[in-house]
Amino acid sequence: MRRIPTLAALLALLLTAACTSSSDDKRPTGPRWQPRPGTDWQWQLSGRLDPSVDVPVYDIDGFDHSAQTVADLHKDGRKVICYLSTGAWEEFRPDADEFPESLLGRGNGWKGERWLDIRRVDVLEPLMAERIDMCRDKGFDAVEPDNMDGYLNRTGFPLTAKDQLRYNRLIARLVHDRGMAVGLKNDLDQIPELVEDFDFAVNEQCAQYDECETLTPFIEADKAVFHVEYELPTSRFCPQSRRLGLSSLLKKYELGVWREAC
Repeated sequence: MRRIPTLAALLALLLTAACTSSSDDKRPTGPRWQPRPGTDWQWQLSGRLDPSVDVPVYDIDGFDHSAQTVADLHKDGRKVICYLSTGAWEEFRPDADEFPESLLGRGNGWKGERWLDIRRVDVLEPLMAERIDMCRDKGFDAVEPDNMDGYLNRTGFPLTAKDQLRYNRLIARLVHDRGMAVGLKNDLDQIPELVEDFDFAVNEQCAQYDECETLTPFIEADKAVFHVEYELPTSRFCPQSRRLGLSSLLKKYELGVWREAC
């Protein structure tokens, strides 16, 4: 016999539907953004944000900027990338205390930062999901997850290429599940295995180290490569960047407003 739901059951169903609707409303609508090769961009992670640079893409710190900042950039026709560190702990972030000491390895060369034990996905997945939720809730179009090549560095943990592949794919899935695009930061050696999992690449100093050809799989897949040099003049890398289809900038290490584009 079919049971007639009680008033309490009906109220519970309505509450569940309302909560589900609220959660879904936070998801970006439509297909996720796919930046194409040659797309110009601005990368600013320090100083007062200058929204006047006439480029279609801004890459800014996810913690430091509000939903209103993202909305204002959208009003100016920009797509906005959310910078996050996913492979290293930063003592200055508001969620720093949520990371167990056992996850923290050697310093990564930047003050207040230490490599993470990316093998511990049981602990890191919910922490990173919260950060990526923040990017989604602020309205970002994409995420730039940083420090995605710990296995090539002295982290204090015996990380392997297999560990890195699993972790990088986890981050890509978490971002995609929230309707945003995701970029592969550096990690050149694993591009052949990861190009299908990521929507664009972000690279530092491939020209200085004669590695830019390694990024070709992204260009061949019609995916942008956002590239920065710090120590070479533009005359040394822009001709090659134009030939390869990279979106290249000369920046200073602090990644402030100043830029010189190819």
